[in-house]
Amino acid sequence: MTEKLEGVIVATALPYAEDASAPAGLRPDLDKYAEHCRWLVDNGCRGVGPNGSLGEYSSLTDDERRAVARTAIEAVGNDGIVVVGVHGVGAHQARAWAEKAAEDGATGVLCLPPTMYRANRGEVIHHFTEVAKAGLPVMVYNNPHDTKVDLTPDLLGEIAQIENIVAVKEFSGDVRRILEIRELAPDLAVIAGADDLTLEALLMGATGWFAGFPNVFPKESVRLFDLAVQGKLEEARALYEPLVAAFRWDSRTEFVQAIKYGMDYVGRYGGPSRPPRGPLVPEHLAQLEQDMKKAVESLR
Repeated sequence: MTEKLEGVIVATALPYAEDASAPAGLRPDLDKYAEHCRWLVDNGCRGVGPNGSLGEYSSLTDDERRAVARTAIEAVGNDGIVVVGVHGVGAHQARAWAEKAAEDGATGVLCLPPTMYRANRGEVIHHFTEVAKAGLPVMVYNNPHDTKVDLTPDLLGEIAQIENIVAVKEFSGDVRRILEIRELAPDLAVIAGADDLTLEALLMGATGWFAGFPNVFPKESVRLFDLAVQGKLEEARALYEPLVAAFRWDSRTEFVQAIKYGMDYVGRYGGPSRPPRGPLVPEHLAQLEQDMKKAVESLR
C-alpha cells in the first residue's frame, strides 16, 4: 500500500545563523535544524516537512533548499516520515525537486499548484501529473489565499485519479469541504492544514495534520490529535480551546515570524527570518505574547 502521509507532520521552521557571506547575512543552521527535527519526532510527531512556506523555501538558494531536505531526512532516519516541499513555478521545476527528494530518500512530497501563476484546471492537472512521475507519494496543497488557485472538491476528485496522489493538505479555511472531498475523492487522505481549524477538521474525518505550532508544542499537539481521532471530544476541546488564540497566527501573513517567536518563548530556538519577512511590529508582538502566555499557562 502507498504511504498515505497521515498523522502529525510538522511543517518545520528553519533556524538561521548570522553569516555575512550568506544571502541577507543569514545562513541555514543545519546543525540546529537537525536537532529540531529529531526533537519533534522524539516528542511523538509522525514526521517533518522541510521546505514548506513555514520553512521559507522561497528565500533559499537551490543548494540550501536541497541541503535542508537532506538534513531532515538524515536526522529523522527510520523513526519518522519526511514529506519534502517541492513547490515550483512550473511543472518542470516542481518535478525536478520531487526527483531530488526521491533520490535523497524522502517518504513523500508536498506540492502547491504552480506558484506565481493563476493556473487553470488543465494546467493544475498537468502540474500534479508531472510531479507524481517522480514516484513518491504526493500530498497536494490547497492554499487559495496565497496561490489564487483553489483546489475545489470536484477538482480534487479529478486530481485523486493521478497515480501516486495520496493526500490533500486543506488550507481553504472552509471546514465544510472536508466531507465533500471525502465523497468525491474517497481514497484521498484529507490533512488539516490550518492549526486553528485542526479539531474541527479531525472531527469531520481528516486523518492528518500538517502543522505549524507543533514546532512549539509537539507533545501536546500529538495528544490533541490522538484525542480527536479517538472521538474524545470533551478532553480534546479542553486542550484545544486555550491554544486556539496562538494557533490563529498560523493563518496570518506573519505566521513564520509568529511561530519562530513561539519557539523562542518556550525556550527553543526560533530566531530571525530572511527577507521579505521582517520583525514583527510592536502591536503584533504584544498580542502574540498574550496569546502564547495563555497557551503556556493552560498546559501547566
